[in-house]
Amino acid sequence: MPEFGTTAPMLDDFDLALLDQVQRDDSRTAEQLAESVPLSPSAIARRMRRLRHEGWIARTVALLSPKLTDKRLRALVLVQLGEHADRAGKDALLRRLHTSPEVQFVYEISGTYDLLALLSCEHMDAFVEEAERLFATDATVRRYETSFVKRELKFAPFVRLSGS
Repeated sequence: MPEFGTTAPMLDDFDLALLDQVQRDDSRTAEQLAESVPLSPSAIARRMRRLRHEGWIARTVALLSPKLTDKRLRALVLVQLGEHADRAGKDALLRRLHTSPEVQFVYEISGTYDLLALLSCEHMDAFVEEAERLFATDATVRRYETSFVKRELKFAPFVRLSGS
């Protein structure tokens, strides 16, 4: 939220309720959203255009069915950077991670490791090749440790914004 005294647009309770709803299913029409948010469909449509225009909604994605993704090898990779890793080396590593289609997310974290990445690959050989390219041959990387996802128990990429 913007700080007091700034000119940044504010979000009201209706905006927050709409954002909660579209995080779960952005394909719903304004009429369908009006069943959950007490506004007219035309007011909802206007608000949704504004929320997108102002950048409150970064992008809309489709989540694929497990029928397509269950057989993929997913690996959580913890990356520890070298003690004297320079900024240019770290930036180059982050660019490679960002542009790799196998990397689904990267977080900079605190603690023993510096980065956490999720890779989704077709099979083990593809993972080994990608891990070699991204981590093993990079002098910036001191070490990396991998855990493989056995089973997805919960995936909920939602941030509750409203009180309801």
